[in-house]
Amino acid sequence: MKPLPTKASFSLVKLVCFLLLATNCTNQEKSESDMSAPIAERKDTTLTIHGHNRVDPYYWLRDRENPKVISYLESENNYTNKLLKHTSDLQNELFEEMKGRIKEKDQSAPTKSNGYWYYSRYEEGKEYPIYCRKKETLEAEEEIILDANKMAEGHDYFNAAGLEVSPDNKLLAFGVDTVSRRQYSLHIKNLETGEILPVSVTNTAPGYAWADDNETLFYTSQNTETLLTEKIYRHNIHEQNDILVYEEKDTSFYIGVYREKTGKYIIIWNSSTTTNDFHLLESKNPKGDFIQFTERRPGHEYNITPDNGKFWILSNDNAINFKLMSSEKPGTTISEWKTELEHRDDVLLENLEVFSKHIVLEERSGGLSHILVKNKTSKEIHEISFDENAYIAGIDRNDVYETNILRFYYGSLTTPFSRFDYNMDDKSRTLIKQQEVLGGYKKDDYKTERIFVKSRDGVEIPVSLVYKKGFEKNGNNPLLLYGYGSYGNTIDPYFSIARLSLLDRGFCFAIAHVRGSQINGREWYENGKMFNKQNTFNDFIDVAKGLIDLKYTSREHLYAMGGSAGGLLMGVVINQAPDLFNGVVASVPFVDVVTTMLDESIPLTTNEFDEWGNPKNKDSYEYMLSYSPYDQIEKQDYPNLLVTTGLHDSQVQYWEPAKWVAKLRTMKTDNNLLLLKTNMEAGHGGASGRFESLKETAFEYAFLLDLENKNI
Repeated sequence: MKPLPTKASFSLVKLVCFLLLATNCTNQEKSESDMSAPIAERKDTTLTIHGHNRVDPYYWLRDRENPKVISYLESENNYTNKLLKHTSDLQNELFEEMKGRIKEKDQSAPTKSNGYWYYSRYEEGKEYPIYCRKKETLEAEEEIILDANKMAEGHDYFNAAGLEVSPDNKLLAFGVDTVSRRQYSLHIKNLETGEILPVSVTNTAPGYAWADDNETLFYTSQNTETLLTEKIYRHNIHEQNDILVYEEKDTSFYIGVYREKTGKYIIIWNSSTTTNDFHLLESKNPKGDFIQFTERRPGHEYNITPDNGKFWILSNDNAINFKLMSSEKPGTTISEWKTELEHRDDVLLENLEVFSKHIVLEERSGGLSHILVKNKTSKEIHEISFDENAYIAGIDRNDVYETNILRFYYGSLTTPFSRFDYNMDDKSRTLIKQQEVLGGYKKDDYKTERIFVKSRDGVEIPVSLVYKKGFEKNGNNPLLLYGYGSYGNTIDPYFSIARLSLLDRGFCFAIAHVRGSQINGREWYENGKMFNKQNTFNDFIDVAKGLIDLKYTSREHLYAMGGSAGGLLMGVVINQAPDLFNGVVASVPFVDVVTTMLDESIPLTTNEFDEWGNPKNKDSYEYMLSYSPYDQIEKQDYPNLLVTTGLHDSQVQYWEPAKWVAKLRTMKTDNNLLLLKTNMEAGHGGASGRFESLKETAFEYAFLLDLENKNI
């Protein structure tokens, strides 16, 4: 046996390794410094409103048909790839590691609907799901209703969505997107013969509704430029011309259509940021007229759930956290509704599910979700209990009305995503499916925490953390802080297979539950939007500083990540606290706030005036301008930054991050990395396919790990 090295010889080995590493790093840094960063051509465009001029030097990058634009994006990709070429082995290692934890031959938890069990499954080596069903029992013969792998052949991007089976179980309606711009073509398949019917409807939103006659289908059409959902059509499989049945004139609204659980109604939903509206049609009468449920009133948010002769209603009428109401029929006024559960200041009423003998409420209090079951006859209410101090839980898909079984989901930062069937009578639960993690994952090897950090105005911000046991709070370890904080979207502490690759390499992962979400109720959201938006940014910065004070990490080892509106958060944070982070990943970031919100031809703009403000109003313009990342770039040092986008992104147009990076290059005063990576085939969600998306995650993680390794 080879003898162990002595302490002296071990030190010598370390010294030699250090010298070799230093030499390699010096050579690498020298070669990287020799690479010239792409410099976008400056073509000043003056934008004027409210008597104020803004000069935008990179406005011309908005023209995706301009070869010079494509050339610039490709030059940025080449630059990024060259500077991170030395991480290619690490990227491959991370990808194979993440992929190796995923069970390739896998199947989703089956759900029952109208006499069939539906599920999707994956085959080894294939990127896309195979959608299947079995009649009555899971022992029946499998019927493949859609094989996305075969349909995806020849496409760089593929997504099938909105699968909806007719009441007689013979026809399947579904949408297909092959561009990643969320514009779906409608297809109808005969499930008995396998024939695809000759339907030529493009530019639809996934979400289709069959009438009882099994030949009438309702679908949503989008505006080809803004991509707003604005019209509902009636399609008959035996007729050529589709009939317009509803048109939304207010461009602040999205609309859609669905067949509700009991099957009695086809429902058109209308939703802006602060207002809801519903129109109903009996499924047995597809050529009839839709009836408005109640008069649309600005600021009234509500949702309806039919229950065989009764409607349950979640309403914010004089109830910021919503209350439970009911109505016997559509076409009534709020004054005619009955209050079933009063508003509570400390409880947000988020969701409701209905069964023949039970109703189920999903609530949020103390920052956590709670599921309550009420017996309609006895009026008894009980709560489903969960043991962990931070978790994600909620009502899952439940298509069967006549049952005492509730399907719910559960997970945490250390518990893989799980689905349970819960007996609402005897209170027993059965685990139906838990996300399987290959490679010997042990939950007990990791630890989660839920702490609170005070923001500068004294408000305590919840923070969820996870790390591998052995992590020391000495300020010398890396931490990745994630944030979002918009639209009332709460990022609950969820499990991630990919994230294990960071945790196993010594990272702590933290979620800052900043204002703008609804983790502490609706008021938490209201205090992080419109003229309160700066609270979101302050919260994230102050959480970061708090984690440093608590010795979870230090500025040299602190990293941040956010995407879309979370990318806005990243952009503001590095402007306002540029020395706080060693590295930042901004994915599809919304960073050109004012210019985008002034352009009503861009998808999402008009629908979001109640989230950010309408800059045509001077006060909104001035407030948004005060934090807009692109407008507030200064001559100062910035952290290492990786920015990602997709050429076909319909939600945050590629030119926002492209312009942002171009301007940062001319303004920043440091030598830190500034990298832009554009997926030339994808949109907002990145690459399609089960494993291709992991390559993007591996790329981002390699960027962070490389920075950390250089900083040790």
